[in-house]
Amino acid sequence: MMVRFLLLAALRPLAALARALRPLTGLWAQARLSAALMEPVPASSRVLGRVELRGTRRVTLGRRLRLHAGQYWETRGAGTIYLGDGVVLGRGVHLVAHAGVYVGAGTVIGEYASVLDTNRFCSGAARQPQGTRVSPVVIGRGVHIGRGAAVLPGVTIGDGAVVGANAVVTRDVPAGTVFGGVPAQPLHRRPAQA
Repeated sequence: MMVRFLLLAALRPLAALARALRPLTGLWAQARLSAALMEPVPASSRVLGRVELRGTRRVTLGRRLRLHAGQYWETRGAGTIYLGDGVVLGRGVHLVAHAGVYVGAGTVIGEYASVLDTNRFCSGAARQPQGTRVSPVVIGRGVHIGRGAAVLPGVTIGDGAVVGANAVVTRDVPAGTVFGGVPAQPLHRRPAQA
């Protein structure tokens, strides 16, 4: 009991130091991302944790981004990831671009969501791989994509649309529409904003 008390007392200053240094972890993550992309991340943006980059690293960043920890971004060939101004990416978002993933200004993508412009497909009773589909994904301005949603190749999501949590989007989502489910279906239209 006494050893535990002494150990806790000795570790208390270290815990306080760790709390004091916490704001620097975002600056460190932002510096690492800038170095990996070989261009500065806009100073108005906040990188709140590690961004894992794979492939060609063809990424274009807008201003005032908020990037939570655990991002995974992959680009191959001519594929580009474009994030417009004011985009928010929740923890653990996956963006995969072999053709292009374009995210419009003011869009929010929830935790652990995936936006993929490439997908392998299988057919037949043996479910053998038959090829790969590659088609750009375009997400409009002011879109909200819920936690755990998957947006698949070739999809265009219109301005102001909402995609529910855990939805699998396999077709275009019209502007101002709420989609949800597996596969995602229209649930209703959002009221027009004045």
